[in-house]
Amino acid sequence: MPIGPQGQKRPADAVALAVMVAQIATGETSEAGKPAKQKNRASGGLARSKRLVPERRSEIARTAATARWADRKGV
Repeated sequence: MPIGPQGQKRPADAVALAVMVAQIATGETSEAGKPAKQKNRASGGLARSKRLVPERRSEIARTAATARWADRKGV
């Protein structure tokens, strides 16, 4: 089943999709968005970055940059 831009499941069949659109338009069903778990995914990173000291944040960023550029040296 295809997934819409906000994580909702949509039918692959054109007729079933048309029925779903009509149901949403008439209010029979509502289009569900992303689950709460996915909506708040970024908030964990923000909370972690706030509690880290700047030196540790810099160390993590340096390690990540080194890993990203390690495979480009052969290019």
